[in-house]
Amino acid sequence: MFSFIISLVLLVAGYFLYGRFVERVFGPDPARKTPALEKADGVDFIKMPSWKVFMIQFLNIAGTGPIFGAIMGAKFGPASYLWIVFGCIFAGAVHDYFTGMLSVRNGGAGLPELVGKYLGRGTRAVLLVFTVFLLVMVGSVFVYSPASILGDMTSGWFGGNREAAILLWLGIVFAYFLFATLLPVDKIIGKIYPLFAFALLFMAFALMIGLFVKWPAIPEVWDGLGNRTGNAATPIFPCLFITIACGAISGFHATQSPLMARCMENEKSGRPIFYGAMITEGIVALIWAAVSSYFFFGGGQAELGAEGIGDAPRIVNLVSKGWLGIAGGILAILGVVAAPITSGDTALRSARLIIADAFKMEQKTVWKRFVICIPLFVVTGLLVWFSIRDKDGFELIWRYFGWSNQTIATFMLWAITVYLVRARGKQWYLITFLPACFMTAVVTTYISIAKIGFNVPAALSPWLGLGVFLLSGGLFYLWYFLKRSNNK
Repeated sequence: MFSFIISLVLLVAGYFLYGRFVERVFGPDPARKTPALEKADGVDFIKMPSWKVFMIQFLNIAGTGPIFGAIMGAKFGPASYLWIVFGCIFAGAVHDYFTGMLSVRNGGAGLPELVGKYLGRGTRAVLLVFTVFLLVMVGSVFVYSPASILGDMTSGWFGGNREAAILLWLGIVFAYFLFATLLPVDKIIGKIYPLFAFALLFMAFALMIGLFVKWPAIPEVWDGLGNRTGNAATPIFPCLFITIACGAISGFHATQSPLMARCMENEKSGRPIFYGAMITEGIVALIWAAVSSYFFFGGGQAELGAEGIGDAPRIVNLVSKGWLGIAGGILAILGVVAAPITSGDTALRSARLIIADAFKMEQKTVWKRFVICIPLFVVTGLLVWFSIRDKDGFELIWRYFGWSNQTIATFMLWAITVYLVRARGKQWYLITFLPACFMTAVVTTYISIAKIGFNVPAALSPWLGLGVFLLSGGLFYLWYFLKRSNNK
């Protein structure tokens, strides 16, 4: 528990100390007009209060990632704490802040446009396809996971038939996604998402109180950072850094920050909205990692029961009810359910806007929104059908989602690094250069050793990672010195 408390303090301190430093490097201008004011269209560019934008940003980026990812990541042991804390402060929150603020400075531009501006048109074309692919996978994953939790809660309506209950909720969630994606951002998202964000925060706070009351004997960082999964095929590097994504750094966030960049009234709101929302998500992930450690290593196995050990949605269900009682458990579970639902619909909304930007299609006209949404939802529906029909379908989609998610984060970190070289000079680029090299090593090593990739022996992962880290850094400095020579 002492590692948990220290980690919690470090996350909060990171916001006030490193977050302020990152803000100073960017240099927000409170007098500068934001896209919400310059390009107001009543659909996607709409000015909203800063507190509301923060709550929506937090809920959009949260999803099931900081919960399910932290639960699965906790199996690696207390090394998960270090990744959540340092990944969040020095990589994820920096990534989210610069993505949001660069979008503000570029008229609310989406991820492919930002990457294209700093890394070139060829990279933009690749990221355009890659990002839409990721967002469709997010939509399909975030249809299934809340439907699974709600199916557990309501299986009694169908005489204990959990599968029938899940199918009902899949249809309801999918229909909601369509309406939320089409409607103006302030009609549903702006009105009810802050309430869902409150439910998610209540869940996290209540579980944190439960941790302090129980004070479980869970592994500490100083007990050793070895791999506790017992599976040599899933080494800590790179698997931990793919498993815990949204609680540390996530490329999905780079698709969501531009949504709120189109609703901000003042650039000075960027640190609490973007950096602050990521730190808050890190706290949620940290709490779930500690709670899960109790069930995996701290004597809570009997309390959880064998049925919940490998199923993250069931762990959420059983933990919430067991620790918070029926009323608190229902509220907590609703918070967990709301997170993926709201992230799923904003993922598809982001996909609509990215495609619209690519083809220069204005989105004020309803039928033009339909033209883009229909094929998006057809593909998403096919992925959901595949995840249900094939017993390993959901797991396969989740693996591709995890890798592509972190790959997009890597591209965005390199784009920010190039921006800092061009706009700020000096050595400020180091704040994203080092995380970019590290994440390049993570995603390259993962796809090399994973079964969905090249299936290289896992024992080679440290050497592959080190080689890629040095190679990516070397190529960057080659570009950097050539650029300086050409400018002389």
